[in-house]
Amino acid sequence: MGALRRVLRGQRLRALIAKEFGQIRRDRRLAVSLIVPPVLQLTLFGLALSSTVSNLRLGVVDESKTPESRELVATLTESRSFRLGGYFASAEQLGQAISAARLDAGVVIPHHYARDLWRGRPAEIQVVLNAMNANTATIGQAYAEGVIQSYNANLRLPEAPRGVEDSAHSGLSRRGQVRLMPAFLYNPGLVDSWFIATGVFGLLLILNSSLISAAAMVKEREAGTIEQLLMSPASTAEIIVAKITPLFVLLCLMMLLAVAVLKVVFRVPFHGSLPFVLFGGVLCVLSGIGLGTVTATFSRSAQQAQLTAFFINPPLSSLSGALSPVEAMPGWLQPLTLLNPIHHFATIVRGSMLKGTGLATLWPNVVALLVFTFVLLALSIWRFRRQLS
Repeated sequence: MGALRRVLRGQRLRALIAKEFGQIRRDRRLAVSLIVPPVLQLTLFGLALSSTVSNLRLGVVDESKTPESRELVATLTESRSFRLGGYFASAEQLGQAISAARLDAGVVIPHHYARDLWRGRPAEIQVVLNAMNANTATIGQAYAEGVIQSYNANLRLPEAPRGVEDSAHSGLSRRGQVRLMPAFLYNPGLVDSWFIATGVFGLLLILNSSLISAAAMVKEREAGTIEQLLMSPASTAEIIVAKITPLFVLLCLMMLLAVAVLKVVFRVPFHGSLPFVLFGGVLCVLSGIGLGTVTATFSRSAQQAQLTAFFINPPLSSLSGALSPVEAMPGWLQPLTLLNPIHHFATIVRGSMLKGTGLATLWPNVVALLVFTFVLLALSIWRFRRQLS
């Protein structure tokens, strides 16, 4: 213990510690990596990974077209829970809008709604909820029930006094109550794992592809085999294709295994086209390989590549909508999900598997994945050629 105290009090130790602090101060990259990623990730996780949703887009089918039905719609949309997403002529059109992700929920008011209210009968309305995310559907149902409960409290008024003419229009004799009938689309059983598993599928492809490709590139540079490739008669294009092909094949096998797990273990229904989902998965894998290759070309060691991936991957996962609904994010963060390939692939998987939709509806997400794949692969090839030269 005495020797340890002498070491801790020694001038040489203080000088060495001061030297290390000075070295860290001169290394700006290390200082930035210690400050920026934790602050950014804490902010993104706190804002993006929220289960509370608000301002759900609500479509309306008003077959009653009476002051009472308009009052109900106003009550629903004046709360922060829902915002009006438009009126529709039929329940079929409303369902198509929900399927195309233009709406999160819908309300169908029957033509005899006002008559039932004035006659003291329960007036039933149907609330249709997109249940791909069971948590969002449950919260939406609770919001609707809360608004209907408050609306019913305003209908519990005393009977109109005798002698009052036209009491049916006096506002004092409405004794009926509104009854909510929920309907859950695409996930009637409200199985939580369907949303999480299909989102993790995209995270698995992108993150594994980027990490494996980055590790392979950095390992080859540290082993010195890049110089051997330069001395071979192979062209740059042949070298790049040869390096990408084995990774691509292995990751595609992993993708097929993941699809089998979704079907067998989680029992996710498969209403769409398997080749369509696999095509999106191939684009996702290529995007991940391109991202990992670009990361490797900016890194000098495996540790540096891992640190760079730690800076890139958490924002990709939190801003993808894969683990939490995009509607739960703040409004200024939601547009950033459009710049995330994981978001587009998760939309394709959920739309095809749970809804049965195809290219006619999901083509914007396919185009976005194609653009990401082309840009990331082109950037990785350019960076790799510079490295070889």
